[in-house]
Amino acid sequence: MSPAPHFAPSHEPPDRPRDGALLFLARGLELLVLERDGAITLPTGAAFPELAAQAHYLGALEGTDCYVAPLPPEGFVPPEGGKLVAARTLYNRLDETRFAIAGRALAIAEWDVTHRFCGRCGQPTQRVPGERARRCPVDHTPFYPRISPAMIVLVTRGDTMLLARNATLPMPMFSTLAGFVDAGESLEECVTREVKEEVAVDVKNIRYFGSQPWPFGRSLMVGFTAEYAGGDIRVDGKEIVEANWFHPDTLPPIPPRLSIARHLIDAFVERVKGSPHRG
Repeated sequence: MSPAPHFAPSHEPPDRPRDGALLFLARGLELLVLERDGAITLPTGAAFPELAAQAHYLGALEGTDCYVAPLPPEGFVPPEGGKLVAARTLYNRLDETRFAIAGRALAIAEWDVTHRFCGRCGQPTQRVPGERARRCPVDHTPFYPRISPAMIVLVTRGDTMLLARNATLPMPMFSTLAGFVDAGESLEECVTREVKEEVAVDVKNIRYFGSQPWPFGRSLMVGFTAEYAGGDIRVDGKEIVEANWFHPDTLPPIPPRLSIARHLIDAFVERVKGSPHRG
């Protein structure tokens, strides 16, 4: 297997032409792509010089500069062969490195659009040289890209794991439990609260697993494992509509491999069975 392309993130644009740079053009959670004969490519700065001139620098991919610019809300007509697509549908159509850069691009574009004006006084904000920031020229309030922390947890009991079906997930996919952190709450407290609220189960031995930026919810997912400590499953009926304990041999449909939820599940399956789940 060939190594993944190397991406070096940065916010400071280099002093060189942007014609050959990859240009991520975003609107909400959509990206502009060029499709020909079933193959997906990304536009370059040469195709959209005005947008490229105002774009935010993301970094360099194997020496090729990468930029992002938000598309205007109205009046933009994709070029021939171009179309706006939901960015998460590009998984497995772009390589993992470009897919990750696309997620970064969505977050930066959203921040740029939502902080064009000062939330304190309403004045137009300006970019801050040398930083990923916008600043009000009147009261000098800075606006940096905001990340919403969220926890995601796999609860285990012996050789079984607790998986649930969220009301918003495609049926009948089951996944781990997750939720956003409240103000003044630690990540561990969030794990305990969310599990209790969603499935009425108590947990213990909460351990950090890993993290993953998740631009489709504009959040940072912080992954944990936890052990069952008591209680019978009772779903809240709002966010969670079904939940149960599953053995690795009898797993329901689970999330794709791009997600930290799948990494949590695969790690537990490997620990129980000695090899990762396939399917």
